[in-house]
Amino acid sequence: MAKKRPQTKAAKAQVTSGEIPVVGAREPCPCGSGRRYKACHGRAAAHAVTELVQRPFEGLPGECDWVALRELVPAATVPLTLKDGLPEGVPSVTLATVLPMAWPALRRDDGSVLLALQNDSTSGDLARDLADTLQRALEAEPGTPVAGRRVPAEGQRLQDLLDPNGDFAPVVHSGFEFWIPETADNSDPEVAASLERANAAAIPTVKLTGVDAAYWCETPEKNHLRWVMPHPEEKLLDALARLHAAGTSSLGENTRLVGSFRAHGLMVPVWDLPTSMGAEECEKPAAEFAERLAAALASDAPLTPEERRARGGLTNRQVTLS
Repeated sequence: MAKKRPQTKAAKAQVTSGEIPVVGAREPCPCGSGRRYKACHGRAAAHAVTELVQRPFEGLPGECDWVALRELVPAATVPLTLKDGLPEGVPSVTLATVLPMAWPALRRDDGSVLLALQNDSTSGDLARDLADTLQRALEAEPGTPVAGRRVPAEGQRLQDLLDPNGDFAPVVHSGFEFWIPETADNSDPEVAASLERANAAAIPTVKLTGVDAAYWCETPEKNHLRWVMPHPEEKLLDALARLHAAGTSSLGENTRLVGSFRAHGLMVPVWDLPTSMGAEECEKPAAEFAERLAAALASDAPLTPEERRARGGLTNRQVTLS
């Protein structure tokens, strides 16, 4: 039987208030408990870092578009408005879907900042990861990219840094030429190669103008409309089931609601479209569908047997991306 470890002086002099510094996992915990950090305050810190935030963009203007740009749109940019204004020497901050060489962020030669949205997350809170990258980009030397790192558990989130009343107006691009300013030297072979690869892989995508957060895209065999919606999932599934059972869930002839997926806590219904149906041809049917959906969402009537079957079919075709 193991002998009981005698209590040390360090174990008696525990820190009971104030911030506990972060140290190595195998080092003694700074609180004075006598235990290793990973078995003491480090356990809570690790949990805070890895705990998944289901809706990381909740509370930000344009939450649905944040999700779309993270998961659906190859090339897009959005000007961002900081809560405390732009620091001296930073003329602008722009969100981008991706940056060359998968940089998390870039401080350009003129001091402007580009923040990439589609990079890997090192914690369970994407909003904290992005805020950490943004803060480091604002302080970086002009002309340098910002590397990724493991984000502290107690860091700020995007919601702490961005103006809650600022506009969020994505601009969708056909390619990634926005990476390179018009006045820049385009001779960097790594950037040129990265640009060529990214442009070759980009799926043509267009944001509809008549409804929120709906994105048309073109693929070789068929086109699609993917629409990020803010409604509670159960309520939205009921509404879609009502429309599907009534035969009014499509966007017109030869179109079909094929299912949905979850992304960052929101539902994204998906329609198959014929190759002849471009983004402009989607505008009117999408606006008409939005009116039908609003009426279906307002209904509190129990689902009929046909509607329950339709709901089951929609649920079975759901997938979760994040």
